[in-house]
Amino acid sequence: MSEPRPQVLFVHGLWLHATSWQSWVDLFNGAGYDASAPGWPGDRETVAETRAHGDDLAGHGIDDVVGHYAQLINGATTAETATAGTDAIADPGRLPILVGHSFGGAIVEKLLGQGLAAAAVAIDPAPIKGVQALPLSSLRSAFPVLKNPANKERAVSLTPEQFRYAFGNAISEEESAELYERWTIPAPGKPLFQAASANLSRHSEAEVDTNRTDRGPLLLIAGGQDHTAPEAITRGTLKQYRH
Repeated sequence: MSEPRPQVLFVHGLWLHATSWQSWVDLFNGAGYDASAPGWPGDRETVAETRAHGDDLAGHGIDDVVGHYAQLINGATTAETATAGTDAIADPGRLPILVGHSFGGAIVEKLLGQGLAAAAVAIDPAPIKGVQALPLSSLRSAFPVLKNPANKERAVSLTPEQFRYAFGNAISEEESAELYERWTIPAPGKPLFQAASANLSRHSEAEVDTNRTDRGPLLLIAGGQDHTAPEAITRGTLKQYRH
């Protein structure tokens, strides 16, 4: 009997649909992994459907997203209820490797801290509680949401210009516009408000158990030209794991 393939879950961040991971899912499946990219609560199977039902994304906070992925990992959902057309993890006895980008990076850190991952990779992760760095580019990227307190309970879309600054600053304007049309979706405002106030709250959903001694390994990757989660935030995250 052949050994089961290692499972890899890709977790997207704000404003990008799960299908933005598809080329990576294909690459890892071709390399012998069992890879998938489930969406967040409220995500639909396609970008177009998600845009058409953007209100379904509103009001979901960090713990809602973490709980959603925890259910998938534990095999508690079915193919009919899983979002983005992704089945639940077939074998809950095998913990997956998690790969998350931006806010997805913070989500996989939290899941790792809960013992729900064999290992995790956080690419340009959003700040968790304890990170003090607050680059101006991050504030500008988050401003479309944070400028209005009512956005905490809404789903907010970016304009092409806002997407260009937050995500497409290191590529051509034409490529940024093409990626915007292909993959952007509305995003819940609540996680951004929770991250912004994390260091002022005694019990924040942005808090991660960074002291757990039996967790799997974590790789943090910093993007030197990232406006949304610059290198300073990733270095600040690393400091939270210094013990």
